[in-house]
Amino acid sequence: MLWQENKKAQPFKVPDTYADLSFKVISKQVPLDHAQQLSDAVLEILPWMADEEFAGIHMVHGASTGNGWQRPEDDCGDACIYLSKRSRTQIRLPKTRFADAEELIGKTIVLGGNEFTFGDCHIKKFTPLGTLFSRYVIVGDTETEDEFVSRVSDEMTGMGITLRKALCGMGHTFNMRSGPVKTMSIMAADLDPDEAVLLQQNGIGEGRKAGFGLFIAHKGINAVGDMSENTHFDGTE
Repeated sequence: MLWQENKKAQPFKVPDTYADLSFKVISKQVPLDHAQQLSDAVLEILPWMADEEFAGIHMVHGASTGNGWQRPEDDCGDACIYLSKRSRTQIRLPKTRFADAEELIGKTIVLGGNEFTFGDCHIKKFTPLGTLFSRYVIVGDTETEDEFVSRVSDEMTGMGITLRKALCGMGHTFNMRSGPVKTMSIMAADLDPDEAVLLQQNGIGEGRKAGFGLFIAHKGINAVGDMSENTHFDGTE
C-alpha cells in the first residue's frame, strides 16, 4: 500500500514590491467602452507609468448584482456602467511609485462626457490564493479558444508558472486608437502562492495600461459555471 500525506503548506508572505492602489471613484457613470479614454487620462497625469513595464490601469466596474458584477450586453453604442458611492478603481504599480501615484487624488477627468474624480486610496495587496481571473486578455482575430489557452500557457511557462487548470469565458470587443481589439476572459486555477503573486504582477499579453491581461482573485473553479464574469471582485474593494 502507498499512502502519502499531502505536503503541509508552508507559510507564505506576499511580497509588497507590487500591489494595486485602490482609489475611491466619484462619478455617476462611465461609458462601457472606456479603456482607451481612461488609459489616456491617467497617463497624462502620471506620464512615468509608460516606462513601468508591469504597471496596469484596471477598467472601472460597477457594484455586483446577483452573483457578481454584470456587464451590459452591448460592447458598442452609448451603453454606460452606473456607479455607486462605493465604487473604486485600481492602479497596479510597483511600491516605489505608490507615493507618486497619489497625484491622482482629487484629479477630475472626463470619460465620455462624464466627470470622474479620483478620491482617497489605499493599498490592496496581491492575493496568494491559487485561483485568478482576468476579464480581458487580448485574443487574435482568428485565434481559437484552444490556441488562446495554449499561448497563455506558453507565456506562463516562460515566467516559471505551470498552468494546471484553465477555463475561458466571454469575449468582448473594445474600440482602441489602433482599431477594434478582441478579448477573452480566462481563469487559472491550482496556482502555487508564488505563482499567483507572479501572475498578478506580470499579467498576460499586451495592453496592461488599458486594463488588458490583469489578473485578480476569483472565488474558485467550482463557482465559475459558464465563466460569465461572476467574480467576487465587485468594484468596491
